[in-house]
Amino acid sequence: MRETVKAILRFVSLIVVSPLLLSYGCWSLVMGRDRALEGSSQTLSLIPGIVGQYLRRAFLMQVLAECHQSVVVEFGTLFSQAGARLAENVYIGPRCQLGLVHIGKDTLVGPAVHVPSGGKTHGTADPTRPIREQEHRRSVVRIGDGAWIGSAAIVMADVGHGTVVGAGAVVTKPLPDMVVAVGVPAHVVRRRHADNHAEPMPLVPSLAGC
Repeated sequence: MRETVKAILRFVSLIVVSPLLLSYGCWSLVMGRDRALEGSSQTLSLIPGIVGQYLRRAFLMQVLAECHQSVVVEFGTLFSQAGARLAENVYIGPRCQLGLVHIGKDTLVGPAVHVPSGGKTHGTADPTRPIREQEHRRSVVRIGDGAWIGSAAIVMADVGHGTVVGAGAVVTKPLPDMVVAVGVPAHVVRRRHADNHAEPMPLVPSLAGC
């Protein structure tokens, strides 16, 4: 019965967002899918509560490269890249900003997390030119299955499956599977094990810049 109710709510939500989907389709022809997504996600981000969750999911399932029907996206979260992928049971906390990111199943993303499209979205090599005019490159940031990204973290590189990123950490280099990483820049401080025991790791120089 519960699944039937959810299915009905998903269908109703799709009907409700259909005008916005039509608007998105028109704007994407003019300015491209990514720019059109920015405006649409800003509009939908303002709807609070469970109603907002259903409407955002209904819209994102149609416009992102992947968005599973079990995904939850909270109030105030913005998307800028239509190539984003959100797998099964992904939770996105409130007021996040997500670019070209692939998030694995069962991953939790805390409030105010920022995942830009890699670490080179702005070029800075030429000091004689404005930064906005310099070469930039977007790249996919992959967050593995079962990871947990703490509040206000900034993730510019891949995060392994089952890895915990501490609140406020800045991930500038890829993190391996099943570790705990904290700090600015983020560095590995512990390994995680299947028995839930966290093993401390020595802060050797090779890990200091992780």
